[in-house]
Amino acid sequence: MKRHITFSPKRIFALTLVSVMTATLMFGCKPKDNDNLKTIVLNEVAHSIFYAPQYVAIEKGYFAEEGLKIELVNGGGADNVMTALISGDADIGFMGSEASVYIYNEGASDYAVNFAGLTQRAGNFLVGRTADDDFSWEDLKGTTVLGGRAGGMPQMVFEYILKKNNINPVTDLTIIQNIDFGLTAAAYSSGTADYTVEFEPFATALELEGKGAVIASLGRDSGYVPYTAYCAKKSYLASNGDTIQSFTNAIQKGLDYVNSHSAEEIAEVIKPQFKETDMKSLTTIVKRYLDQDTWKESTYFEESSYDLLIDILFDAGVIESKPPYEDIVTVKYSKQ
Repeated sequence: MKRHITFSPKRIFALTLVSVMTATLMFGCKPKDNDNLKTIVLNEVAHSIFYAPQYVAIEKGYFAEEGLKIELVNGGGADNVMTALISGDADIGFMGSEASVYIYNEGASDYAVNFAGLTQRAGNFLVGRTADDDFSWEDLKGTTVLGGRAGGMPQMVFEYILKKNNINPVTDLTIIQNIDFGLTAAAYSSGTADYTVEFEPFATALELEGKGAVIASLGRDSGYVPYTAYCAKKSYLASNGDTIQSFTNAIQKGLDYVNSHSAEEIAEVIKPQFKETDMKSLTTIVKRYLDQDTWKESTYFEESSYDLLIDILFDAGVIESKPPYEDIVTVKYSKQ
């Protein structure tokens, strides 16, 4: 039986871009001499397999092909990334776009503008003490959960899911939010809380250590959300347009790769970025993200995605006004 396949405008855009890039590569696009590469300080919210397309772009030499050398810094949270970006310690920030909204609403004149998206689903998982094939979100009522920073996307998406399931995040359960990003898995291993919300590789690590089991995907249960994107200060975009275009091109190539290769192939490419993670675990994690359609097909940050983000922020009570889409997002580089 033949399947009738239709493509959305978004998919057609991505496929067209793939064709253009493939043609470019066929005509001899090679990494530029390292001495001529422009160094870009990229501050990422976390170093996670969740951001596989970015690491593919690094390891496959896509940034070098575009004349860029990436100096990668793990900011350890969106607050730290935005601080580095605004202070000038970073050229490009990679984090949840809510941080850009906060800075804009605080009245910053040289605010952060999002120019390329990467993920379209939440990348964290709910981990319980034991496996639970019959888990329901209502099971969290009356329990204690290790959550995320107030006002951060991980926490707001978690609360968004709870509310979708008629659970009050304030009165129906206890959410611990005073443990630093990246340290919740260790706290959970020591016996803190009944459940924890974890990114990879921490979720799988807890499973392998026998300290927990993944029982739900926040990415699946929250639906498509504009989870993480790249941003730069308005002034940097104005004076470094060519650099931003080259950066966006490299990220698009990384997206093209992960959306056209197997979990095994992707894991093999990004292994140098995660030397402490064995190939079996790495492949398992990549497959988990592939299966939930984690990565965007195009870096294009749609206005509908922005509106959803704003709805989540309003619902969480962390903003009182909506910045114009045209101020917070530019699609100029994705269109190119």
